[in-house]
Amino acid sequence: MSRLTRIALASVLVIGLAATGALTLSMQHPAQAALPAVIDGQALPSLAPMIERVTPAVVNISSKTHTRVRDPLLDDPFFRRFFGVPNMPRERVEQSLGSGVIVDANKGYVLTNNHVVQGADDISVTLSDGRTLKAKLVGTDPDTDVAVIQIPPENLKAVSLADSTRLRVGDFVVAIGNPFGLNQTVTSGIVSALGRSGLRGLGYQNFIQTDASINPGNSGGALVNLNGELVGINTAIFSPSGGNVGIGFAIPSTLAGDVMQQLIKTGTVKRGSLGIETQNLTPEIARMLGVTPGRGAVVTRVQADSAAEAAGLRAGDVVVSVNGKPVNNEQDLHNAEGLLPIGSDIELKLVRDGEEITANTKLAGRDTASAEGQTLDPRLGGAQFADLGERQRQQGLRGVVITRVTEGSRAESNQLRNGDVVVAVNQVDIRNVEDLNVLAKRRPRQLLLTIVRGQNAFFVMCE
Repeated sequence: MSRLTRIALASVLVIGLAATGALTLSMQHPAQAALPAVIDGQALPSLAPMIERVTPAVVNISSKTHTRVRDPLLDDPFFRRFFGVPNMPRERVEQSLGSGVIVDANKGYVLTNNHVVQGADDISVTLSDGRTLKAKLVGTDPDTDVAVIQIPPENLKAVSLADSTRLRVGDFVVAIGNPFGLNQTVTSGIVSALGRSGLRGLGYQNFIQTDASINPGNSGGALVNLNGELVGINTAIFSPSGGNVGIGFAIPSTLAGDVMQQLIKTGTVKRGSLGIETQNLTPEIARMLGVTPGRGAVVTRVQADSAAEAAGLRAGDVVVSVNGKPVNNEQDLHNAEGLLPIGSDIELKLVRDGEEITANTKLAGRDTASAEGQTLDPRLGGAQFADLGERQRQQGLRGVVITRVTEGSRAESNQLRNGDVVVAVNQVDIRNVEDLNVLAKRRPRQLLLTIVRGQNAFFVMCE
């Protein structure tokens, strides 16, 4: 038996004894009260050196969101004068706590979750050395729940990104974050599964599943391998009770890194499209099409001049794999479209008339309408509007999303924020940028926007 094997067996024995309650500390038997420092001249394995290197790169993020509160009575000038109510904005302040990971010490870039900073007016980052720095939002991507913020690059430590595609089920991982506000908390586990999808309320899904304890406040924190490299950004848990049950999910570092680069470069994320509409292959549809029930996504429409049309796809085709990865349902195909880079070579396996065929094409860019606020109405100057992303549509929203608000602009002074969803103008519902453009061209004297920010809906009077 090798020395390393004896060390590992000793560690397992101690852990097992502790778990069964058989490990006790006794003043009469000091020799049994602790593990020996070494076995056969070798120190017991410890994660401490790696943790000491990584924890300075994991930060606490505190964000504040100011929501303007409207009251019909307080909007009445006579009422305010009669009761002596000052003429000032009435706001509700909401706070959010989460975690983040410094990935570029020279430029101060921090990766976190979109839901940690969404709609925030004020973002503060607390480092492991106790310093608190103001952060500015670089960009967010609700569809993958990734956000990038930036802090002053003053004596920072960063963690390097690993190639998460090389992870295997069973690899040891460590989660570092700030659950329940408890700074620099470390938990360990293994990779329980890869490529997880089907979680409700989330957009493009390709999660790492882990049993390392993840709790509220861990969002945006680091999932690292035993080399101290970032393999994922902790983002969600599955929990019937609200607490940790050993099922946590992290965004793979390769995906988060690709999104980060686009956000830093342009402030937005562009995604590809095959140009098809699909639905799940149910037993009834399979029987109607004369194919074997099971996995797959049925093509219901092929858009003209699309990548799918160029590849020869037809309505009724059943897509069963993309680039060798199985397509079990519509969500799997949707993930492949949204997560692969534009211009990627695509190999589709299809079932048509009971036969399996192969179709090849390149992933084309998806057209997403956008508009600059200044061109719509001067009162919206400094804001950029775009059609909603997939995650927002899945949440049942209709309207346009604000993808950028320039500091010091008129839009900022009107309390508009990056990530706000505009669902109505002057109480007329809008579905997309085209609707917004039509209403704005009327140049209304009053410009009242209905905004959804996080879980709140409210009015904003633009002046």
